[in-house]
Amino acid sequence: MRYVTPLREGGSLPAIAEADDGFLYVLKFRGAGQGKKALVADFIGAEIARAIGLKVPEVVFAELDEAFGRMEPDEEIQDLLKASQGLNLGLHYLSGAITYDPAVNKTEPLLASKIVWLDALLTNVDRTARNTNMLTWRNELWLIDHGAALYFHHSGYQWEEQSMRPFVQIKDHVLLPQARLLQEVDEQLKAVLTPERIAAIVSVVPDSFLANEHETKDAAALREVYVQFLNNRIQHSSIFVNEAINAGKVHI
Repeated sequence: MRYVTPLREGGSLPAIAEADDGFLYVLKFRGAGQGKKALVADFIGAEIARAIGLKVPEVVFAELDEAFGRMEPDEEIQDLLKASQGLNLGLHYLSGAITYDPAVNKTEPLLASKIVWLDALLTNVDRTARNTNMLTWRNELWLIDHGAALYFHHSGYQWEEQSMRPFVQIKDHVLLPQARLLQEVDEQLKAVLTPERIAAIVSVVPDSFLANEHETKDAAALREVYVQFLNNRIQHSSIFVNEAINAGKVHI
């Protein structure tokens, strides 16, 4: 209902906004440069993280009110809002949260291993020391912003080959030095992320996030692509787990 302030540290210009339920959300816009695919990745990444027991802010789908941002003087933001009419993605705003600082905060090996495993599964390139995309809130570690994950969908949804690739960028993960239990968490997390669980998560992605005038597949077919990519990657998790273990040895 009300545009509060832009978050200019994000390349896609997310914003803090107030919704009609009285709560504040960090709003991710469908009209941003990374487009609706970033919203798909953000939603799937957040809900998989939640499924394996990690802390993630509540995710909502937010319909922009007609008057939303009307008084915003910045032309770039006005253009963004006009391009974002319809359904967008919001994350509950964690008031008072501070950015995770690897120089100050230390994460115990089990939690670090789960997060590294998750990001290797999702091919999330955006959890580095330069941009951790993690917050400390109420003495707990919370994950935010998975929009850069699942980057296979930016190359024509050629999922089969890419689902079997190791994730070499894991070497830059901010928590890799502490992730010493990757083998131990592998079987545990695979048992949670069953094909039924993955299908249930992907089924919630709105059709409007998947629809694209340049796309030949319909929404149902695209959902199946995401399901197949994730299930195949989980089934062959040893590929990305071994890559992460080997990359971690370099940090020792």
